[in-house]
Amino acid sequence: MPHLIGLISDTHGLVRPDVHLALAGVELILHAGDVGGEAILLELGAIAPVEAVYGNTDPSYPRLPQSIERVFDGVRVHVSHGHELGRPKPAQLAELYDADVVVYGHTHRQVIEQVGHQLIINPGAAGPRRFDLAPSVALLRIADGRATAELVPIG
Repeated sequence: MPHLIGLISDTHGLVRPDVHLALAGVELILHAGDVGGEAILLELGAIAPVEAVYGNTDPSYPRLPQSIERVFDGVRVHVSHGHELGRPKPAQLAELYDADVVVYGHTHRQVIEQVGHQLIINPGAAGPRRFDLAPSVALLRIADGRATAELVPIG
């Protein structure tokens, strides 16, 4: 059975109304950190179940781990914020994390890049606009043991 997973990062306390439409129908939302408060997780939870990691601007919520490791249809997915690498690049993430899909945030820059057998994804920043980058989220599709992703502009 195919999986549709919403990817979001760097909300920094803001869930744009377009996020509800962009992530409608996903089975799970993976948040790659810099959440900006419990209210954000509750609002996203109205769309689908949410799992989130700690970002460098988050207070230390006891429920936010440093990373998430999940397996969907044999595809291993790792989520972390990325600040542990300073300014992470896809090749660095691929080397550090042995997963089929690596999801990160922190840089606010949208990335979908294949590095060897790994798919490296930064859904971009969904919160307040910074660095002149357009806000976005991403959709991760996993079917038949294969992962693909697409960026979805919001706001």
